[in-house]
Amino acid sequence: MKRLILVGGPMGVGKSTVCRVLMERLAPCVYLDGDWCWTMRPYSITQETRALVLDNICSVLARDLMCPELDNVIFGWVLHQQKTIDTILSRLPLEGVEVRCVSLLASPEVLRARLERDMAAGLRLRDGVVERSVAYLPLYEKLNTWKLDTTCLTPEETAAQISWFLEQI
Repeated sequence: MKRLILVGGPMGVGKSTVCRVLMERLAPCVYLDGDWCWTMRPYSITQETRALVLDNICSVLARDLMCPELDNVIFGWVLHQQKTIDTILSRLPLEGVEVRCVSLLASPEVLRARLERDMAAGLRLRDGVVERSVAYLPLYEKLNTWKLDTTCLTPEETAAQISWFLEQI
């Protein structure tokens, strides 16, 4: 059975790294990072660009799910609102697809440290990302997802935990 794995979490928690590790564990698979769909200049968050990004995400995921060569489709994005998750899922061809939703979390201190490391390495802008990311943490408790605290886990250990979760049920 084909699986769709949604991996959410605040900025800096390690979603992209973990999803790349999961790709190796779950092959044959594909990974879509939702942030790729926001790569535009100028970067502008408007009603129109939000609709465009969501349309692009759903279009790519739908095509990935229809490909018979893929057993697993991994999607990583911030996903801090149940409405966003539900909207994406409602627009996908899910017949015969097992859907698993995971939220990666970390302590505020570890999240800050990871983001500071990324900014020092030039991987992130210093645009209030630390404050936004920490503020998003409580929102994940309200989601219908499996929560995984990555505070003391490496990306490989996190991927192993997600792999275990996928085999349950």
